[in-house]
Amino acid sequence: MSESTAETPKKTAAQPEQRKKLLLILGAAVVLAAIVYGAYWFIYERHYEYTDDAYVDANIVQLTSQVAGTVVAIAASETDYVRAGEPLVRLDSTNAQVALDEAEAQLAQTVREVSTVYADNSSLGSAVSQRRAGLAQANSDLANAQQDLQRRLKIAASGAVSKEEVQHAQTALDNARSAVSVAAAQLSAAQDQLRANQLLTSGIDVQHNPKVLAAAVKVRQAWLDLKRGAILAPIDGYVGKRSVQLGQRIAVGAPLLTIVPLRQVWVNANFKEAQLRDMRIGQPVRLTSDAYGGQVDYRGHVIGMGAGTGAAFALLPAQNATGNWIKVVQRIPVRIGLDASQVVKFPLRVGMSMEVTVDVANPAGAVLAGNHTPAPQATQTGVYARTDNMIDVLIARIIRANLGSASKARGAS
Repeated sequence: MSESTAETPKKTAAQPEQRKKLLLILGAAVVLAAIVYGAYWFIYERHYEYTDDAYVDANIVQLTSQVAGTVVAIAASETDYVRAGEPLVRLDSTNAQVALDEAEAQLAQTVREVSTVYADNSSLGSAVSQRRAGLAQANSDLANAQQDLQRRLKIAASGAVSKEEVQHAQTALDNARSAVSVAAAQLSAAQDQLRANQLLTSGIDVQHNPKVLAAAVKVRQAWLDLKRGAILAPIDGYVGKRSVQLGQRIAVGAPLLTIVPLRQVWVNANFKEAQLRDMRIGQPVRLTSDAYGGQVDYRGHVIGMGAGTGAAFALLPAQNATGNWIKVVQRIPVRIGLDASQVVKFPLRVGMSMEVTVDVANPAGAVLAGNHTPAPQATQTGVYARTDNMIDVLIARIIRANLGSASKARGAS
């Protein structure tokens, strides 16, 4: 009994010593871990900003119609790849073709009428010369009639001529005066007509006459309306959502489908305000997507930072002056450009989530963009300008054909 009693105090005294040793070891481990993490943060992690609040974005091009009509054909559906200039939707062209035929006929008629005006200049000049000669002859006849009447009046008192002859001379004088008035009026009318024609034709040819140009504009508009019945894809891309159906009567501007150029995507990463201190345009970025996991490391760079927070551009912006304000950390969208070759090899879709890590070790870049530089994304299309030369050729052909017909008609007459 005495030996066991002696061992118990020894065990009790050893336990605090063992516990103290374990606590020292644990404390040392914690301090060591803190030192290692501090060194890791100072050397590596403080140069990177990370967020998983990032999503793939792209230009979502909405295809709309420039004319009203009934859909008779649809050449693409969702998930299809389409090329710029490819007709995707066709409208019934019957009414547009009738309007074009009417406009072409009106242009031809206008060219012939205007050509007649140009041709009338020479004939009107001849008419003016004839009227001027006629007036001169009438004035000569008037002078002769006046002389005849004066001679008869001088000898009428002696009875050499009868009163009847004097009366006839007076009548001839009155007729000569009337003829002069008529000739003067005809000359004035011919001169007015010639001046009017010269105003219509002076300094311009038939092709550039205002009436011909106005008729040509109507042909151009009718032709464009006909061609716009085939609704073209403005860019290369994939059909995202199609809302148009066969037989549907669509109005001008009605949305038909959307096209997304998936080879020209970027990432909008929403960083907290405090994460933007050292972030600059041009800094390198590493990105990963849930679709590929860690197998694909996308490379990119910062190409711009938003001009405001998401709340600032919301439909109903926050009202912080109400007296019950609570501070909420805001996020700023940062646009990340991607390596085009990687996007082609590992395609992304609009709206996919991304994890973004920005290397902010080099803060030498700009915080905001300076001079505007064209973005790599599609911002223009030449699809709708390809038809201008064709309509010019059509109008020139109509004018040329009717100028020749008008010349032949004048020669035959």
